[in-house]
This record gives sequence, C-alpha cells and structure tokens, in this order.
Amino acid sequence: MGWDFETDAEFQKQLDWIDEFVQAEIEPLQFVLGSPYDLEDPNRERLIRPLQKEVQVRNLWACHLGPELGGQGYGQLKLALMNEILGRAPHAPTVFGCQAPDSGNGEILAHYGTPAQKAEYLEPLLKNEVVSAYSMTEPQGGADPKVFTCRAELVGDEWVINGEKWFSSNARYASFLILMAVTDLEAPPYQRMSMFIVPRSTPGVEILRNVGVGLEDKEGSHGYVRYTDVRIPKDHLLGEVGQGFVVAQTRLGGGRIHHAMRTVGKVRHAFDQMCERVLSRETQGEVLAQKQMVQEKIADSWLQIEQFRLLVLRTAWRIDRYKDYRRVRKDIAAVKALMPTVYHDVYSRALQLHGSLGASNEMPFANGVIDSFHMALADGPTEVHKVTVARQVLGEYRGTDDLFPTTHLPKLRAAAIKKYADVIERQVAVQ
Repeated sequence: MGWDFETDAEFQKQLDWIDEFVQAEIEPLQFVLGSPYDLEDPNRERLIRPLQKEVQVRNLWACHLGPELGGQGYGQLKLALMNEILGRAPHAPTVFGCQAPDSGNGEILAHYGTPAQKAEYLEPLLKNEVVSAYSMTEPQGGADPKVFTCRAELVGDEWVINGEKWFSSNARYASFLILMAVTDLEAPPYQRMSMFIVPRSTPGVEILRNVGVGLEDKEGSHGYVRYTDVRIPKDHLLGEVGQGFVVAQTRLGGGRIHHAMRTVGKVRHAFDQMCERVLSRETQGEVLAQKQMVQEKIADSWLQIEQFRLLVLRTAWRIDRYKDYRRVRKDIAAVKALMPTVYHDVYSRALQLHGSLGASNEMPFANGVIDSFHMALADGPTEVHKVTVARQVLGEYRGTDDLFPTTHLPKLRAAAIKKYADVIERQVAVQ
C-alpha cells in the first residue's frame, strides 16, 4: 500500500539548506531593497546576483522548469515543499528563479513560443536578465474574458492593439507583456481571445498609473495600462488565433497552486510570531498563553494551517500523479478558495494577539490581512473557484426520481428486512 508522509532523505537535505539559506541570507533583503523586480536598482544586482549563483550551484534554480530550460523538472510535490519555505521572504522566489508572474509567463513561452520567440524573450527571462508582466484583466470586467473589450486586429503583417488592461503586475519593470486581447467578436465566448507578446517599449503602450495594494504609501507596481494603436509583428502571436483562453490555462493552473504553496510559508511564519508573543507577554497576573481565549486562537490557527497544508500537498501529489490539470481542477479550485481564508484568519489573530503593536506598521500583520483580500482576487476570485468546486463535486453524484431520498430510513429498513427475511424466519422457528 503506497501511502507515505515522509520526505526523501536526500531531498530533505536540500530543504534544510534552503531553510537556513532563506533565513540567513534572503529574509534580511526586504529591509534594504525595494521591489525584487526592479532591475535598475544597483543594490539589487549587487546583493541578489551572488545569491542566485549559489542557488544555481546547488542545482535549485528554476526547479519548476525542465532540464532543457535550465531547471530540475521537479514535480509539484517537491515544488510545494520548497515554496512553503520561499514564501517567508518576498525576495526568495527571485533568488530561486521561480518568481511570479515570470514563472507562469515562462511556461506559456515554453509551451507556445516559436524558436525565435524563445530566443528573444524566454531565454533572458529564465536568466532573470529581464522581467515580464501578464496583461489580462480589464477595468470594466475584471477577470471575466467574456466581457473583454481590448482588441487586436490584423492589419497587413501587424497586429494593431487598442484597449485598457487593469492590474498588470510589474508592468513598470517589465521588458515585455503577455497580453490577452479579443481577435474575433463573432466567435464563441472562449474562442474570441488570442495571446500576444508586446514589448514594453512599443509606441502606444502607456501606463496610466501604478496601483498599490492596501497600506502601501507609495506608488505601487500593478499597472493600469492603455494600449493605443500599438503595432506588433504578426509573429508575436502565442499559439493560434482564438486560443488565448487555452494558452492562459497553461499558466493559471500551476500559478494557483504555487500561490497556495507560498501562502503556507507566510501563515506558518505569522503563527511562529504569534506563539512567541503569547509566551512572552503577561497580563492580569499570567502570560497570554495561559488565557483560554488565546489558546483557542492558537488551536484554531494550527488546525487551519495543518489542514490547508495537507490539502495543498495532496493537490500537488495529484498533479504529479495524473499530469493533467483538468483532472485536478476541483482540487486546485479548492486550494485557491481556501487560501485567502486561512491567510486572513491567521494574520488577523496574530495582529490581535500583538495588540497595538500588531496593528502598527512595525509588524507585518496589517499588510498581510489586506494582502489576503488581494489573494482572494488574484488568478480568479474566490467565488468563482467555489462554484467550480461545487460543480465538480455535484458532477460526481446523481439525483433520484423517487419521492423520498435513497437513504430514507423506512425504505432502508424495508430493504434490510427483505434481504435477511429467510435468516430471521429460521431464527424465529428455532426459538
């Protein structure tokens, strides 16, 4: 019977090294560097490049990619165990070559890019010589592609793009954007869009503003982008015309589970801080840890984290087992739907148990609570994923035409009596 909760001893050694490396070398970077995507920051290059080389020497660079692309070709289970460590530090995914949205965009280019596209865009992206943005959602329709209005029309040998995109993360730092645009208004809803590579420097690409999230007191990194008569070569199409939705799924399935993996690391870190605090502070004659309502918060947090982590790992295992995101669609949707709730609840409790300090900008909890709402929207809103879970679950069941349920107790009792009638009658006769 193949059932195991242990990590392979050799890979555990790698995880132990990652854990120590992240704690000692990467976690401090958040206090001296800005965005991990800002390649123009000279301090970023001086501090991050040597760490990336150490990771490469350990053969831990871009492990989500196959060997032909410079990675290790790890399955999702190994990636989950890695990413729950990397989730503790904002610069860690960049140091390990698996930062979003570049990782997902790299998957799209690897699957659908032509040799020329891979040489021009994928190779420097994988080396972190450039960064990219994913330009899909729109201000009037959010993530619903059925109501997208950004158009791309083929004029001669060029695609001409007009429209607006909302929350194109890291657009301000990107060398190119991967854009979803409508190419055929008359096609069925999910065949109207196509996917394109748009160099950031193309005339007509304008960032109206860079939006921040929550408590950020400076310009953010989520671009509100306008495309005005943007002309790109005909060969900058990714996949086939009308295949945009299919291309998007290449990145979204993996992206959703990777978000969840990193969230495990975030909430565990908050939980560690929570436990330290309640064992360190005293009120009303005893440490906080002795208060029953505090113990309830600790217990609820631990239970949520462990349940969520097991669901994430099981989903990762199923992805590796079946190698078909469609078959694991329910599991991925469930993980994505549960993630923001666990994130919010644990960070809220950590904030509360730290008192006024927890609500201040001297601790990470207020930002985490706000970010939990962001995660409830990224890669599709929670409500959409719950609908997916419900539909997938209900598809595994059948209704009944009977007036009463198949488990109606009188019906079951009558069936049992009929099934065992001969035995019961013989027993009565013997008595």
